[in-house]
Amino acid sequence: MLCGFSRMRIQCCIDGKLFSSLPPLSPISLPSPKEIHLWYVIPSEVKGESLMNKYMEILSPSEIEKVLSFRRDELRKSALLARALVRTTIARYQINSSVTPKSIMFRNNVHGKPEVDWPCSYNWEPPALHFNITHTSSLIACGVTINSPIGVDVEEKERTTKHNILTLARRYFSKHELEVLTAIGDPYIQQQEFIKLWTLKEAYVKALGKGFSGAPFKTFTIRLGSSIGERFHLSQNSSAEVSEIVVDPLDNTENLTSNWQFMLLEFASSHYIAICTEKDVKTKGDCNNNPMKLTVWKTIPFVEDSCVSGTDTVLKVCGLR
Repeated sequence: MLCGFSRMRIQCCIDGKLFSSLPPLSPISLPSPKEIHLWYVIPSEVKGESLMNKYMEILSPSEIEKVLSFRRDELRKSALLARALVRTTIARYQINSSVTPKSIMFRNNVHGKPEVDWPCSYNWEPPALHFNITHTSSLIACGVTINSPIGVDVEEKERTTKHNILTLARRYFSKHELEVLTAIGDPYIQQQEFIKLWTLKEAYVKALGKGFSGAPFKTFTIRLGSSIGERFHLSQNSSAEVSEIVVDPLDNTENLTSNWQFMLLEFASSHYIAICTEKDVKTKGDCNNNPMKLTVWKTIPFVEDSCVSGTDTVLKVCGLR
C-alpha cells in the first residue's frame, strides 16, 4: 500500500535521487490510422509496495504531489496507477530511443485535456499520437490513436445514482434521449441504458477536448444511426447499418461536430467502455471496406501484458464494426 511509502523515500523520488532497475516494457508498433489501441489495468490485481514504488519513480514531481494529496489509500492508488498506465503505454511504442516512461512530458490544451509535449528536435518529427485516460475505482483504461483525437469513458454496469434516473436525464440529456429512456418500463433496463448513454456522451466530450462546460450534455444527442429509439444492445450482427452510433449536435452550436464514430463495449460483464474517435475525412464512406480495428490489452505495467481482443472479456455492444 502507498501508506507504507516513507517520507524520506518520497523525497528521494521528488529530488530524482532514487534510481532502481525498471523492467523493460514489451515494445509494440504504433496503431495504424484506422486502428484503436486500448490498455487497461484492474487496480485490485496490482499488489506489492515494491511495484508501487516503481510506479512512483516514473512520475514527475508534480504528479507525485498530486497522488499524495489524496487522503484515502484507494484514491492514491488509483491516481498512481492512472499516471503509470499512461506513461508506460506511451513509452512502449518505441517512438524514439530517448523516450522512457519517466522522460515523457505533458501539457494541457486550452480546455485542460492532457497531451504529450514532445521534445523539439531537428532530426525527428514526433507522431500525431493521441491518448485519453479513464477510470473507476475498479478499472483504469487508456486509449491510443494516431492522427485522430480520442475520448474514452468507463462506467461500472451496477453503478448507482443518488437521484432518479429520469430526473437526471431531464437535467443532462437531450429531449430525444429522455424520450428513449422514458419509454423503457423495466427499471433495471432503464438504468443500464442510462449508463450506456452517459458513457457515450462522456467519451464524445472527452474526444472533443472541450470539457463538460465547453460541450454540455444537453447540446447534443447520441442515438443509433439506423433505428431511432432502439436500445443499445449486445449484438453479433456485423452490419454497420445496424450497429452505427451517431451524434447529432443541437441548436446549430459551433462547438460541436458530427464527424465522429463510436464503439460501446462490455468488459468482463462488469463495465461499459465507450470510445469516440474522429472520422478520417480522407477515407469517409470507405468504412465498409476498411473498418476501424480495436486491439485491447490487459496489463500490469512492468509485470505482464495479455491481449484480450476476441475473447469473452471484451464484447461489442454496438458501434464500429
